[in-house]
Amino acid sequence: MDERRRRSPSLVLLLATGCVLALRGLRHAPPGAYIAVFGATGLTGREAVYQALQRGLEVRVLARNPSKLLSPLGSAGTEADQLMSDPKLTVIQGDVTKLEDVEEVLKSGVTGVVVALGGKTADVGETMLTDGTSNIIAAMKRIDAKRVAVVTSIGAGDSENQAPFFFKVLMYTMMNKIFKDKNNQEALFLNGIGSELEYTIVRPGGLTVEAPTGVINVIDGEAGSIARGDVADFCLGAILEPDFAYIRKTPCISSVGGTGWIKDRSAKSRMGA
Repeated sequence: MDERRRRSPSLVLLLATGCVLALRGLRHAPPGAYIAVFGATGLTGREAVYQALQRGLEVRVLARNPSKLLSPLGSAGTEADQLMSDPKLTVIQGDVTKLEDVEEVLKSGVTGVVVALGGKTADVGETMLTDGTSNIIAAMKRIDAKRVAVVTSIGAGDSENQAPFFFKVLMYTMMNKIFKDKNNQEALFLNGIGSELEYTIVRPGGLTVEAPTGVINVIDGEAGSIARGDVADFCLGAILEPDFAYIRKTPCISSVGGTGWIKDRSAKSRMGA
């Protein structure tokens, strides 16, 4: 067996009571659903992995440091910050900027991909998002996988006017390099090598690590805030739901605050309750 691969033995993480209520409306996974998550050790990526396992999905992830694949603060409640472990979880140690590592994750059978890459530019470089996502697109094409949800940010691309004023200041100062990379990452799908994929570019408002609310709204005005667990829920919907409404679109999502609320994406409304 590849030394970089660790097959997890058993799921030991339980949802806290309050988080169970927040996630209860989530749909179960389609039979045989098999997904990949990149950026899995980040705060949003952890949520995507954790929630996918709760749905019964087979999950493959790439991690430079697998010991950082911890249960998320939002969804896991009192069981947060424990190493995630499940028979349906395969963790491969590697680097998203290396195509061979990405191809090791994206094996035949993977039908959907969540891209939640991030990190400080000083740590990951100025083009990691674009370089890594280019590799993901190439590897997806190789196995004919179509669905991908890519988490960027409010303010990226044509959403500048949806960013609050103070955030715009950061975009053009301290965060200038990371936003250049985010814009180039989005362009890979909007008019680049990933344009034929069934992508959803997810632009969340201000991110929190609170328990997921189950309320996710697409807005066309100024962004509010949203729990990372709700962002993960939206991303899983984007790669699992056959009739997902935002394929080849760039929705801005918020749960609290913001203006111009368009469509309720709460688990409750999706289940028709």
